[in-house]
Amino acid sequence: MSDRGLARAVLFVCTHNSIRSPMAAELMRLRFGPLVQVDSAGVRLGAGTHPLAAAVLDEIGGDLSLHRPKTLSWFEENEAGPFELIVSLSPEAHHHALALVPQLGLSVEYWPTFDPSLGEGPRERVLEEFRLVRKGLERRIEARFQRPSTG
Repeated sequence: MSDRGLARAVLFVCTHNSIRSPMAAELMRLRFGPLVQVDSAGVRLGAGTHPLAAAVLDEIGGDLSLHRPKTLSWFEENEAGPFELIVSLSPEAHHHALALVPQLGLSVEYWPTFDPSLGEGPRERVLEEFRLVRKGLERRIEARFQRPSTG
């Protein structure tokens, strides 16, 4: 895989696998479909997909309805991987992901990503925080992974 090449298997990791990592995984699926094996995990198990994460993905045709949070230990216990790339989205996730090279992933990249659930105020204001995270992840994915040539 080149620096900007398309990895065949990518794991996105955040703290609870409820917002950032499932959003990133779904954005990757929307962009590349079956060309990439993609999954997501958390350091700790979240309660479920955050409804606002599902809402902002639904706005662009994404679907988080089948997402069930998993932890990094789930991947270790099930001997999943190795992924070509692990993308960590929180400091805690990055620390844990680094310890899993090369068993779970061949390399790790850190994409610091704000936790939009920390947003305060009316629902529409918090929803905008979720949209900003979605847009930031879309930009990172587009910049990092080139579409394969069709020619």
